[in-house]
Amino acid sequence: QVQFVESGGGLVQPGGSLNLSCVVSGFTFTGFSMKWVRQAPGKGPEVISLINPTGDSAKYADSVKGRFTVSRDDAKKMVYLQMNNLKPEDTALYYCKTGGNMQIAVPPNPGQGTQVTVSS
Repeated sequence: QVQFVESGGGLVQPGGSLNLSCVVSGFTFTGFSMKWVRQAPGKGPEVISLINPTGDSAKYADSVKGRFTVSRDDAKKMVYLQMNNLKPEDTALYYCKTGGNMQIAVPPNPGQGTQVTVSS
């Protein structure tokens, strides 16, 4: 069974930074694109970042471009999201998924995700 476990979220002031982690189990990981998705209260899920299987290419939603950086460590089966210059509109539940399509945003599994709250 595929499992994603995210961590690193929390409460941060506007302009602050957080580094999210996602550890994956139950599937090969190597050879698969990975993406970070977020879902704000009352809104649908949004893919904000995608990294290719080799880790040398990434895509970002316009809303986070220039502020967020995605990376991966295949040996640890982990994907990371460094978030800088956070804004109140970044407040959401963040979670990771497999997949190479920025347009496909699926909801989180029950209990999945780490909450990020940006507020002064």
